[in-house]
Amino acid sequence: MNDIKKTQDPLLRSAYLDVENIVAELRALRMASLQSRNRGHDKPPKLPSRKILMGVAEGLSAALFPNRLGSSEFADEGIDYYVGHTLNMTLRELMVQIQHELHYNAGLEVLSNEDREQSIAITQAFAKRLPEVRSLLESDIIAAYEGDPAARNVDEVLVCYPGIMAITHYRLAHVLHGLGAPLIARMFSEIAHSVSGIEIHPGAQIGGRFFIDHGTGVVIGETAIIGQNVRLYQAVTLGAKRFPVDENGALVKGNLRHPIVEDDVVIYAGATILGRITIGRGSTIGGNVWLTRSVPPGSNISQAQMRQEVFEGGAGI
Repeated sequence: MNDIKKTQDPLLRSAYLDVENIVAELRALRMASLQSRNRGHDKPPKLPSRKILMGVAEGLSAALFPNRLGSSEFADEGIDYYVGHTLNMTLRELMVQIQHELHYNAGLEVLSNEDREQSIAITQAFAKRLPEVRSLLESDIIAAYEGDPAARNVDEVLVCYPGIMAITHYRLAHVLHGLGAPLIARMFSEIAHSVSGIEIHPGAQIGGRFFIDHGTGVVIGETAIIGQNVRLYQAVTLGAKRFPVDENGALVKGNLRHPIVEDDVVIYAGATILGRITIGRGSTIGGNVWLTRSVPPGSNISQAQMRQEVFEGGAGI
């Protein structure tokens, strides 16, 4: 930049001066924003890194399914070594990112010993839940294979289906969300969202044998509850009907505002289900249905049929 500043070319000199002024203005705006959030430190706490978390998600997926999502360069006797090595590296990276989240939430200049210990505890608890996550994902993969006649084998489902990729990220994120790392959990889910087009909030509760077919445009809200053996098709929304506000006009956070979908429900493409309503066990919701009321078990909900009549010679008019 100094070379540009010394140049005789007026265009380059003006470009340098413009950049210098823009940098100064951006600094002023940045500091004002930090001050407004009571974070006016010389070195504000770092947020977790999306780029690093992408690698963490890949590492965890490889450890869960080493034969299909991990390295293909080891013999069968080396799989356990690979899984252990991958988990050691990945969980260390995750622990650092959890420290960043806790440090950011505390708003302190320096990471406290309490937050450092909590990051270790969260990481250890998360690691112990990985076998449970693996079992749930196995049930999801089997449900996808059994529910899609185009699936030739379970390996194809695992490596090809965007719904399985999104559910894998969700199941990892859901554990982190419950253990006290909601920002990292949300970032996990949004990494999958950006790739698959499927948005699942990590706070949602989803049972086993969950299948999202095709998947693009699916949205599942924070307080949704989904039972066992549920199937969704593309562009299904399990959303909120309204957003209540407090006396100051601010949105009320955390209220139960998304649907409950009981076991063995199928929801076809484009259906929109809004509010804290219940879709009863074994129900089928047709494509493009707009639903804001509960339906009992065994219901079959479809769009109203268009009525068309032909009048001849003025009959009926």
